[in-house]
Amino acid sequence: MSNAVEEFNDYRQEMNEKLLADNNKIIKRIFNLDTNAFAEGTLDVKTKELLGLVASTVLRCDDCVKYHLESSHKSGLSKEQIMEALSIATLVGGTIVIPHLRRAYEYWEVLEENNNIGRGINNTV
Repeated sequence: MSNAVEEFNDYRQEMNEKLLADNNKIIKRIFNLDTNAFAEGTLDVKTKELLGLVASTVLRCDDCVKYHLESSHKSGLSKEQIMEALSIATLVGGTIVIPHLRRAYEYWEVLEENNNIGRGINNTV
């Protein structure tokens, strides 16, 4: 796994554990609400992840974008689907989200590269 993905996930997990260990009822409820909101429901998980990705991009939260990109990748969304969602986010958010679009594209490439390495596919000559 790429260091960028591993570092992001390790940091996120470590800090979430610390936050939840403080036993703050409000924070625990917010985390629970977030988990439940993205579970299968009337809308499927893929649709919810795309909605989360668009909202996160418009709100310019790089950590959130990374989280939704990885969740989208794990749920089987294609690069084309991701790029279509990111194009909507850029349209809605305006040119100020272009730096976040760049970082999202780069992170998606890392996710795809990691997937290829995991399947034993080497794209180098």
